[in-house]
Amino acid sequence: MRSHRIAMIPGDGIGTEVCGAARAVLDAVGRKHALGLTYDEFDWSCARYLAEGAMMPGDGLDRVRHHDAIFLGAVGAPGVPDHVSLWGLLIPIRRGFQQYVNLRPIKVLDGQREIDLVVVRENVEGEYSEIGGRLYQGTPAEMAVQEAVFTRSGVTRIVDYALDLAERRTGRLTSATKSNGIIHTMPFWDEIVAERVAQRSGVTLQSEHIDALCAKLVLDPARFDVIVASNLFGDILSDLAAAVAGSIGLAPAANIDPTRAHPSMFEPVHGSAPDIAGRGIANPVGAIWTAAMMLDHLGHPEAAAAILEAISHVFATTSMRTPDLGGTATTVDLTHAILEAL
Repeated sequence: MRSHRIAMIPGDGIGTEVCGAARAVLDAVGRKHALGLTYDEFDWSCARYLAEGAMMPGDGLDRVRHHDAIFLGAVGAPGVPDHVSLWGLLIPIRRGFQQYVNLRPIKVLDGQREIDLVVVRENVEGEYSEIGGRLYQGTPAEMAVQEAVFTRSGVTRIVDYALDLAERRTGRLTSATKSNGIIHTMPFWDEIVAERVAQRSGVTLQSEHIDALCAKLVLDPARFDVIVASNLFGDILSDLAAAVAGSIGLAPAANIDPTRAHPSMFEPVHGSAPDIAGRGIANPVGAIWTAAMMLDHLGHPEAAAAILEAISHVFATTSMRTPDLGGTATTVDLTHAILEAL
């Protein structure tokens, strides 16, 4: 039996609900595939911030550094500004552990539509930088400056990751840009993308301006396979694509350090959804699919595939749907159906 130690951070809102669903599925598939999964739970959240003034303790990274993976439910709560929750927990983990790949697969699991694509988002630099500031606060002349940071090494490694993925899939890569309006960083991005693609004879490149790309993704998502994008563009595209596929509640994500020098972190895309928290109606599929991505990353592709097959079976053969998909099922109902299929 192979064993893995998982740092579990349920977080806020529906994060606590979907983490329970993901853990139940992980335990079930673990029994079938001889995997020993142990969990260390951490209360890092907005609730902790309100009580203690910090999303996580000062030595938080050291506490999870030696885990095999990190599983996060969601963070965010009314009364805590989003930039506080994001910069107090998610970004320190992503950057401290060099999780420079944010991987977001988008797929319709009921077999009724041909949507199967992956957004590869640069995860530690780009538009989400700490460089900038505010001046003349509280006066009519107040101003704010935010600098985007694109490094050759950072762009190269994310493009290479996307190229490797494209080679394993259909050989089609789309690059999101806006070089007609953003005069420095986006032409720089385009140049590096072109340089790296030129070294891969098996990959074809389509470069798309982000505004047009959003429209095409809505109108004809089946035309896309692997999309590589900067931090901001990738964030927007992956949420948009998840909605096109049916619901943001279905969407998984992984923050990956491809070197494996640090643990990678796995989190569903949907956020804490405080409007439905505590009602038992959150869609657990995003978290369960995220759990499958974690198992695949840990070297268990058969176990990961079994989870996706179970989800697909439920969607293809039953009307079991949570309210975000137009149904009346609860989180527990859908989780139990997936467990039975598994």
